[in-house]
Order: sequence, then C-alpha cells, then structure tokens
Amino acid sequence: MTASELRQAFIDYFVSKGHAHVKSSSLVPEKDPTLIFTNAGMVQFKSVFLGEEKRDYFRAVTAQKCVRAGGKHNDLENVGRTARHHTFFEMLGNFSFGDYFKKDAVKFAWELLTEVYRLPKEKLWVTVYKDDDEAYNLWKDMIGVPEGRILRLGEKDNFWQMADTGPCGPCSEILIDQGEDFSCGPECGIGKCDCDRYLEIWNLVFMQFDRDIKGNLHPLPKPSIDTGMGLERLTAVVQGKRSNYESDLFMPLIHAVADTAGISYGDDPKKDVSMRVIADHLRAMSFLIAEGVIPSNEGRGYVLRRVMRRAMRHGKLLGLDKPFLYRLTGNVVDMMGGVYPELRDSREYIARLVLVEEERFIGTLEYGTKMLDEIIKAARAKGSDTLPGDELFKLYDTYGFPMDLVNDTAVEQGLRLDMEAYERAMEAQKAKAKAAQAAFGEERVKEVYRAALAKAGPTVFMGYEKTEEDAKVLAVIKGGKLAESAQEGDEAEVILDRTPFYAESGGQVGDRGALYSDGARFEVEGTIKPLPRLHVHKGEVMRGTVKAGDRISGKVDSSLRRATERNHTATHLLHAVLRYLLGDHVKQSGSLVAPDRLRFDFTHFAPLTAHEKERVEELMNEKILEAIPMTVTEMDTSEALKTGAMALFGEKYGDRVRVVRVGDFSQELCGGTHLGNTAYVGLFKLVSESGVAAGVRRIEAVTGAGAYQLMREREKELVETASAVKSPDLKSVAERVKKLSDEARELKKQLREARGKAVGADPLKSDRLRVMGGINVLSWQEDDKDMEELRAMGDMLRDRIGSGVLLLGSAKDGKVSLVCMVTKDLLDRIKAGDIIKETAKIVGGGGGGRPDMAQAGGKDPAKLPEALELVYEIVGRIAGK
Repeated sequence: MTASELRQAFIDYFVSKGHAHVKSSSLVPEKDPTLIFTNAGMVQFKSVFLGEEKRDYFRAVTAQKCVRAGGKHNDLENVGRTARHHTFFEMLGNFSFGDYFKKDAVKFAWELLTEVYRLPKEKLWVTVYKDDDEAYNLWKDMIGVPEGRILRLGEKDNFWQMADTGPCGPCSEILIDQGEDFSCGPECGIGKCDCDRYLEIWNLVFMQFDRDIKGNLHPLPKPSIDTGMGLERLTAVVQGKRSNYESDLFMPLIHAVADTAGISYGDDPKKDVSMRVIADHLRAMSFLIAEGVIPSNEGRGYVLRRVMRRAMRHGKLLGLDKPFLYRLTGNVVDMMGGVYPELRDSREYIARLVLVEEERFIGTLEYGTKMLDEIIKAARAKGSDTLPGDELFKLYDTYGFPMDLVNDTAVEQGLRLDMEAYERAMEAQKAKAKAAQAAFGEERVKEVYRAALAKAGPTVFMGYEKTEEDAKVLAVIKGGKLAESAQEGDEAEVILDRTPFYAESGGQVGDRGALYSDGARFEVEGTIKPLPRLHVHKGEVMRGTVKAGDRISGKVDSSLRRATERNHTATHLLHAVLRYLLGDHVKQSGSLVAPDRLRFDFTHFAPLTAHEKERVEELMNEKILEAIPMTVTEMDTSEALKTGAMALFGEKYGDRVRVVRVGDFSQELCGGTHLGNTAYVGLFKLVSESGVAAGVRRIEAVTGAGAYQLMREREKELVETASAVKSPDLKSVAERVKKLSDEARELKKQLREARGKAVGADPLKSDRLRVMGGINVLSWQEDDKDMEELRAMGDMLRDRIGSGVLLLGSAKDGKVSLVCMVTKDLLDRIKAGDIIKETAKIVGGGGGGRPDMAQAGGKDPAKLPEALELVYEIVGRIAGK
C-alpha cells in the first residue's frame, strides 16, 4: 500500500465505524497561545475534551498536519540523522468524546492493523499503564495477545496528561517487533532502549480522569478516547522499510534533491543526511508557507526561517550554491496537493517566497563568511584559539549567520568557541525582546507585505534618475489585508512595479507626492520599504478607484525631495566636519533626514563647547560655498571598502553599493538621494547639540530655506527684544538684558524679605509665644509662603525674640514647609535639626539642617497644626531634664 492508500484506508475504516471525517486543522493553532504549531491530532479538539465546546458528532477521525520544530516538542536537530524524526508529519487519529471507551478503542485498533493493514499479529506487542487492569485484560482476553507480549509500564511511558491539571489518563501503545536486525544488543527491550526493534506504531489514550490542583485524580463523568499514529512511521512499517525516509513519502523528494545536486543517494552517508534533511524541510516549509506563515525573526516566522536556512545550509554542503529549494517545492505540491489542496492553490506563492528567502540567505552566507574570517584573524592576531562569544552572537543575531556553520569552521581550523559569552549575549537579547512585546505584532503586520511580494513581485526603484514614472499597480493593501481595489476616501497602501518614490531607509524619510491616472488620484503621504525590493506607497484615494492591474503615473513632490536631499548631503558633510574637528573616534550612530530638518547622532565623549559649535557651522558653510561636486559610483561592497569609503554602523549592505563622494572631503556608502553639488545646500544652521546616551551626542540642524527661515525668526525675535528692553541698537541688546536681569534679581530679593516681614498679626504678641521650662517657644502658621519667605520671616522674629526657639509652618499648593530656628545661647541644649526631624514626620515629610536652623517639607497640610503644637512638648521635655 502507498502512503496515500494507508491514509485513506484509515479514514475509510473509522468512517465505517460511525466516525465523522474532520479535515486537518491549520498548523497555526486557533486561540491557543500555548502552542507555536499544531503538534498532535487532538489539538483541534482540545476545547471539546475540556468541555468548553460541543460539536454535532461524538466520534471523529482525522489525518492531521503537524509540525515539531519549535517550543517544547522540537525535533529539528535530530531530523535527517535518525530514521524517525521529522519537522512536518501527519498524525492519524480517531477520537471519542464521551462515546465509546477502552473496549472499542482496543478492538478498532487491532482490527485495522491486522485485517486492513495486514500486519502480522505475532509481531505486535502492547504496553499498558501499570495499574490499568481493564486495558490489560482487554488485550489478553478479548484480543488474545499472549501475556508475554503485554507489558505494564510506569507513568513516564504510559500515562498521558494535557497539562498539570485537567483531563488525563492511562494509555496503551501498540508496537511491532521488526526483528533482530533492528536490535541494539543483549539489553534490547521495550522500556529499556530507544532502538527501532520494538517500534511504537499507535498510542491509545484513555482520558478517564481529571487531575485537580493538588494532583488528585477524579473520574470523568464521560471518559474519552484520543489516539495518534504517525503516517510516516506506519508507511515505513507496512512497506518494509528500515527508515521513514525510504518510504514513498520521502524517496521521490530525496531523488529530486540528488538529481539537482548531480549525485546519488546512498553513496556518501554525510551527503545522505543532507538529502534527508532537505527532503524533510521541503515538506515543512511548503506546508507552513501555504498556511500563511512567513519567514521572520520572531515567533513562528523565526522557526520557519530556521527550517529553511537549515535546508539551504545542507544544500551548500551538497555544492548547491545557488537557489534550488524553490524549484523543489513543486515536487511537494505534486505529491501531496491532492490531499491538501491548499498546497496546490499556493504553488507559485510558495516557490516565490522560498526564492526570496534563498536569495537573502546567499547574501548572508557570503557576507557572514567574510565577517567570520575577520573574527578569526583578530583572534589569532591576539594569540588566542578562542573566538569571542559576543562577536559570534552579533554574527548570528544581526546577520543571521548559522552557528552550525561557525562551529564547523572552528573545528576545521582547530579553534574553540566561547559559548558562555555567546549564551550571555543570547539571554540579554531575549530580555530585550521580552521588554518589547510589540515586536511580534509588528512582525504580523509585515506578513501582508511578504504575501504581496511573493504574489506580485518586487518594485524597481527609478528615483535616482527621475521623479516621475509610469507604472503598473501590482497590489493594493487596505485595512492590513490585500485587497482588489481602494475607492475615493479610502486610506490604503499601493505597490507598483516601478516607482520614482524613495522609500524610507537609511535615516532618509520616504518621498511624498501623487499617483494619478485619467480616472483616479492617490495622494502619497509617505513611502516605506518593509521588505527589501518592496516599495509601499501609503496614503489616501482622493478621486476614483485604484485597483491592481491599473496603469498609473507617479510624481514625487520635487520641492520636498530637493529639501530632503539638501539635508542628506549636509549630513555627509557634517559627519566629515565632526571627524575633522573632534577626531576619528567620531562615528555616526543614527540619523534622520527630512525635508525640514536633519538630526545626526554621533559618538563623542563630551558636550561640544560654544567654540566647537561655532567651528562646526563655519566649516560646514565653507564647504558649501566651495561648491564641491558630488559623485555617486556603484560598485562591489568589498571594492568600495578598499577605496576607503565609510560603512555606517548598524547598516546592512548588499553585494553592490553606492559610494557617495564629496570631493576628497567625504566618502560614504549610501543608498539615499543627494544633490549634485554642495553649493545647492545653500546654508547650514545648527539648531541644538545635546546628549542622547552615554558617549552619544546629537546635533539638530537646518539647511537651505529652513536655515534662512530660522535666521529670519531669530532676527525678528532679536528686534522685538531690543524694542522691549529699549536697547538703542541690536548690538547693545545683550548688555541691556543683563542689566535688567540684575535689577530684577535684586528687586525679587527685596520683595521676598518684605513678604517675610509682612504678617497678618504680630506672633510675639499672641498666645502662640509660650515659656516652656524658662525657654521662649514660638510656634506659628502663616500659609501661602514658600521656604525662602518662611526663612526671611524666621530671621526677623529671631532677632526680635532675643532668646528662644521658633517653629514656623506654611501650607501652599497642597504641600507643607517647616522652618525651625534656635538662638545661639540655647544651642548647647537644643538643636533645630532634632526638632525638625520629629515634627516633619507628622506631616509626612523629612528634612534637616544646622543646629541653629533647619527646614523640612511635607505632603499632609491637614496635620500641620499638630506638628506645630508638638514643638512645645519637645522643648518642655528637654528643659525638664
């Protein structure tokens, strides 16, 4: 029987036993955040088993697509190296939801295996849970399996549970003895080893208990059945193959890989492993992409990318240096598209998306190999045989370079890897990713762009040469989904086959402008590049309808583009100027280039002095006035770097790059748009200089019309200030402002002193002045005074009281101020700081000060009277000692 016949026979058998044939659920579990992928047949019935959902059937049969390549159930590293491990597999299963139980489950399984699949009864063994006498007796008495072929095993092997709590129960496994040829030796036996002599075929789970939070088991009112049998394993057994890979599920794919590589399967064990890996991974990537999973750096997309790149890596080991997987995905579709039509429907989409990923990875491998060589050279130059873990993690994390390739290279060259440092860097990255929970959401947004790229193809950028271009609408996105069209008033995203619009990247903002035809106009409010080679025009349909397939013209807002180019060219000049003035340690660490301004972050250890800022402006404008021609040359990255062109930190470059030169003064790799001559910048004006992080400074500036406008505004402000301060001319404004400022400061001081002396009543003539143990004590509340005014009042009262203790309080804007003063003759007995600490606690605050004067703040004005009253008790207590 072929695999297809085995699958269909399973379904037909259980349908004949009253089971509803339920089609496979998605590989992406619905409403189950605990799983990254569907990994068992029961996943789609989980809510039914938990009693959360009811369906119109009580028996079901499925052939379920499963993936185990991430999370808890992860077989990735074993794939291709063992006979049974796979990333994608099919799980055949029959289920009972409170209908039949152990008796029928056992009977059905035995009948199907021995009468339909014709497996020899004498070679079948079974295991049961150690305490499950019911199952043991069913196998022995009803089926007639000899007691010698029925084994009782413990909870580890024969008890299943969905989670720490909830439905669970014993299980019974059916195994086949494949003979001595498969044995691992004298100790071989069920429950003793993991070899393939006694191969598990089918697992029957008897869900009969509910485990509570304390671990106690309670019988379920309606016990259920959940069984699972891997089609790949069953096929190998029925077809008499030693390995799943030798069955008709895999051999056609393995032969296709061998033909592509120009080799034969079976000639070289190492190459055989690679061919098995590729065959397995082709199935996984094809099904996952058909399910809508897109390669990415997060979540499910990351697992898919890892599977794809592992297949690409093994292709490279077979000498396949150019894209090849995308051609072989059609073989998977041909083999399995009849059973899973989603493959057939997505045939071209799967191939195009795989090709995009292959092309990206080829660049990664080439660039990563060069970087790895540099890391190795640097280590050897230091006399070390260990490659630094942080550098290796950057190679992996930033550039996607596979660690298994790093390891292979290290082994070949007799080097070691600092995996402890690597793991530390990995943990730091995980913590960073966890702190940015929105990343996965952003990744999901990108899925629609990947779908658009795979469906419609890339965009050709024409904007270096022109700002207008006729094009074809490749795709329309509306509401985060691909749409046929967008109508007047709709906010949408439009993708063209050719565009003059620069997409936001490298710090330069995206172009704005319009897309128009005879019947439509789309206002482009911004252009982004969510994926390489894909330009997305974001905006609103102002007139008519824009739909895929339309011919349309695109026109960039030239004035905005020109203003942006001024700021971008100025950014290159600024980088060179800062390195010239401050030193070669200056490196760009971020930028923003917009029509109205530029922002430039750079490495430097201190704020720029006033003189340095002046010199930056002077030298910038000197270079502008020199009218230096700008040149742009496209060349290989390696060649460009050899010429001395500066590559910016954090930027990723392809094989070909654009080198932007400003005479002999500046030379950088840059994909942005620029002026033809520095003279077109017009004017440069520094707006601000500040710190943004340790060792990183930021300059914000304007150029051209923006700089002229800034100077106009500042001149206007200066004229208005001169008029306001009655300065005879603009040159005297600063001197006049300083003089007025000094006068205002003196008047403010006098005002505070006057307010401190101004009280509604004379405290020294009130009953708040008391004598405690021969010491004058004054406690007084005067609201709406700040601390400075309270101190001035205290100074005046202390002079008048002659000898004594003062505690003054004020409530203002919901806060409390306290001031305590002690005359000098009492300092040997009483300290102002001691009093202020004790009284401040009452108003919920604290403070301190000198022995003769202390102050405090508080946040509970309602308790200020209580705090002021306490001073009498404190002084009386001290005086009585």
